[in-house]
Amino acid sequence: MFLELRHLRTLAVIRDCGSLVQASERLHLTQSALSHQIKTVEAHFGMPLFVRKSRPLLFTPAGQRLLQLADEMLPAVLASERDLKRLAGGQAGRLFIAIECHSCFEWLMPTMDAFRESWPEVEMDILTGMSFDPLPALARREVDLVVTADPLPDLPLHYEPLFRYQGMLAIAKGHPLARKDAIVAADLEDQTLIAYPVERERLDVFKHLLIPAGVEPQAVRTTELTVMIMQLVASRRGVSALPSWVLTEYLERDYVAARPLGEHPMWCTLFAAVREEDRTFPYLRDFLDQARETAFKTLHGIRGTAQPAVP
Repeated sequence: MFLELRHLRTLAVIRDCGSLVQASERLHLTQSALSHQIKTVEAHFGMPLFVRKSRPLLFTPAGQRLLQLADEMLPAVLASERDLKRLAGGQAGRLFIAIECHSCFEWLMPTMDAFRESWPEVEMDILTGMSFDPLPALARREVDLVVTADPLPDLPLHYEPLFRYQGMLAIAKGHPLARKDAIVAADLEDQTLIAYPVERERLDVFKHLLIPAGVEPQAVRTTELTVMIMQLVASRRGVSALPSWVLTEYLERDYVAARPLGEHPMWCTLFAAVREEDRTFPYLRDFLDQARETAFKTLHGIRGTAQPAVP
């Protein structure tokens, strides 16, 4: 038998990503290794699997048949793997999750719902990181997993990369900054910046753009709710730096406009932080796998990360 599960998974990821470049990032393969794998399958069956240089990527009838097989087999294999993990590691446990990413509920809640079905006896809870410092709390065993974009290397924690996202500036329709192709730090000197209520050093726009340039916005206004941020932006009360996936719904509704942050695209990484000694727990590994799978099914504009975990 020639076909392997990795061949089917590769094709499924290429379909989901829409390009070989993004698929190679998500699969942690070089582009040459990915191309070689595809060419090997095509050579074996003597026919192409998709149309080269097509935008969007178009699969041939042969490629569509293999995708149908992937959709039939991969979910069954994944379910079996989860059952085996439960048998090997036991079902009981605790997973208290703290989030520093205020816009993560869109993909985190479906992840938790799916996880409960696979691990019904694992106690789960979720907290926001606005009333306490979640990473030190993780080290003290007060929580078990933290979703964060800001690893602290001095703590005995393991940081598992989930995905990469692009930083964008949300602006009102017709705002003068809408005429720019990209937003640089100096563009924000005369703007009111609307942000979540966390330390500015932990906000991507300050950490990666404003602080390195030595630029301070005219004013900073905070609110906990993304929908309130969007209302303030739309009514010209200020501008806001947010991940691209957060803005998808509002851009599709033509509620606000957005421009990329940084002269060069500002891509950041979201991590799941866990204690080093807990990282091999079967139910914890399964949660991380489900989190990635759900994020790529739910969110627009994210990419895989080729960077290793941060010890």
